[in-house]
Amino acid sequence: MIKSLQKLRQHLLTGVSYAIPFIACGGILIACAIAFAPMTGSGPDFSTAPRLKLILDIGTASFMLMLPVLAGYISYSIAGKPGLLPGFLGGYLSGQVRAGFLGAILAGLVAGYVVEALKKVSVSRYLRPIMPILVIPILAGGLVGVLMIKVLGVPIALLMDHANRTLLSMSTGNDVVLALILGAMIAFDMGGPVNKTAFFFGAAMIREGNYLIMGACAAAICTPPLGVGLATLLRKSLWTEEEREAGLAAIAMGLIGITEGAIPFAAADPVRVIPSIVAGSAVAAAIAMVGRVGDHAPHGGPIVLPVVDHRMAYVAAIVLGTLVTAILIVLLKLRSTELPQEEKEPA
Repeated sequence: MIKSLQKLRQHLLTGVSYAIPFIACGGILIACAIAFAPMTGSGPDFSTAPRLKLILDIGTASFMLMLPVLAGYISYSIAGKPGLLPGFLGGYLSGQVRAGFLGAILAGLVAGYVVEALKKVSVSRYLRPIMPILVIPILAGGLVGVLMIKVLGVPIALLMDHANRTLLSMSTGNDVVLALILGAMIAFDMGGPVNKTAFFFGAAMIREGNYLIMGACAAAICTPPLGVGLATLLRKSLWTEEEREAGLAAIAMGLIGITEGAIPFAAADPVRVIPSIVAGSAVAAAIAMVGRVGDHAPHGGPIVLPVVDHRMAYVAAIVLGTLVTAILIVLLKLRSTELPQEEKEPA
């Protein structure tokens, strides 16, 4: 069991290591474009800044490649070169059906294990040469494609539609409870369908004249990347050099309100990172709601400070949410590194 979990972690780390440059490049280019674009009540305005729009488009393209690369190399880690096509295809379709990085991880794992199973099928010696380059990729790619479009895509769409209706019905109730839920949703899949449901709900409320919902979301949006980035600085010994570099990139992305900066850490260690960032974002959103923070732009992070009401409360929400995230991650990682030593002492 332990060996299986270790292998699974290694597959995830392989995918993450290849995806990090795409996330860092895309995130930083998008961050630079947004940072220098005029911030209006409807968000960053690129209509008078064609060069910044070009930078934004390049960064967005890099981000779009992240899901196929993540899934493709998870599958490659499991099954070798025959796993690349179904993995990349599954990752691309994960973006199309809005399943996010969690869908890409699932697609990569399914693709890899399906290819491994197909490689064990006994075939004629005349077919063996074309199995890894033609037959296996086509069969596995078709299966993964059907899974992502017909099996995973439909329930995700229905679930998100139901979630949107539920949030709308809650908007007339307890504001703090709603903020906690929205903050948790924002962090849960970092740009995936759950995140987007909360974000677009907040954006829709701006059009209704309610800026508090977006204020809570805006504080929660930047907390995951800022929190994981801070965690890599608090205890450097817990992280690899590559992770520490990704932590600096995550901080840069967090300052501009790009939640996806936390994806490499969540994909590599979901059990510890996802609960930590969910807790931190929920705290940030709740504090923002209590402080009556209003965000007039459909965006988040410190970059929207000029269009935010009650700015001190907004800054306090971001700082406290970031601290909660970073401290939880460090404590959980410290506990995981100490457990093996504690187990050895009785023996």
